[in-house]
Amino acid sequence: MTAKRALVTGCSTGIGRATALELTARGWDVVATARRLESIDDLAAARTRTLALDVDSDESVAAALAQVGTVDLLVNNAGFGVEGPVEEVPLAEARRAMETNFFGAARMVQAFLPGMREQRSGWIVNVTSVAGVVSPPLGGFYAATKFALEALSEALHLEVGHFGVRVLIVEPGGVDTAFGPNMADFRGRPGPYEELADQWEGAMGTLRRGASAPGPEAVADAICDALDSGDPPLRVPVGTDAELITSTRESSDYASFEAAMRAVLQLDW
Repeated sequence: MTAKRALVTGCSTGIGRATALELTARGWDVVATARRLESIDDLAAARTRTLALDVDSDESVAAALAQVGTVDLLVNNAGFGVEGPVEEVPLAEARRAMETNFFGAARMVQAFLPGMREQRSGWIVNVTSVAGVVSPPLGGFYAATKFALEALSEALHLEVGHFGVRVLIVEPGGVDTAFGPNMADFRGRPGPYEELADQWEGAMGTLRRGASAPGPEAVADAICDALDSGDPPLRVPVGTDAELITSTRESSDYASFEAAMRAVLQLDW
């Protein structure tokens, strides 16, 4: 029996790399992609195919489709963070993040969905974030990219289920990856938001209850377990912080949620 084919974006580090490896271990024929092919050359040793792909480029995505063809699973993971007060983040950087985090995923969907629709089966996994559920201070523009991808994913779910294509939204909380060093960080100090930045840094430790952030393998496992289950929910939060935030948000109005989180995080800004 021929193994089902998966394509994963953003595999140079972190969640994308871990997901490509876990899918391969579970018997998928995986095509791992990244902008810089040399950053994923070593994945070939794990029987994972590699391909250069820039999700910001129409030409690069079209070339990937021509080379790979129809897939049974598309994992949209490529993205990066942009942090800082809404007042201070350069809009050019906000647009750059939106191009990769949101339009990059949309570009991949438009390229690979037709093949899934025609074969009347497939999965599209969009890796968003708990920041796509609740927008944190100093993360408004990053959250905006993930809120947008959540909205797109909801609509997509309603559109393509009729054709046998399933959509899965994966919402990681804090994960120990190279995401931080790759972030466009505009939380510059000193400045009017210095005290907020200090409080928020402490709040993150409180939210994790002293535990270290899980590795990207936890997200990879959650994705693969959801696929193996056959009938997962539309949204899968990953990590104790993500589970706490999403469950609290879903169970209350915004004012009550904000009050509860301020109390838990001891945030008085």
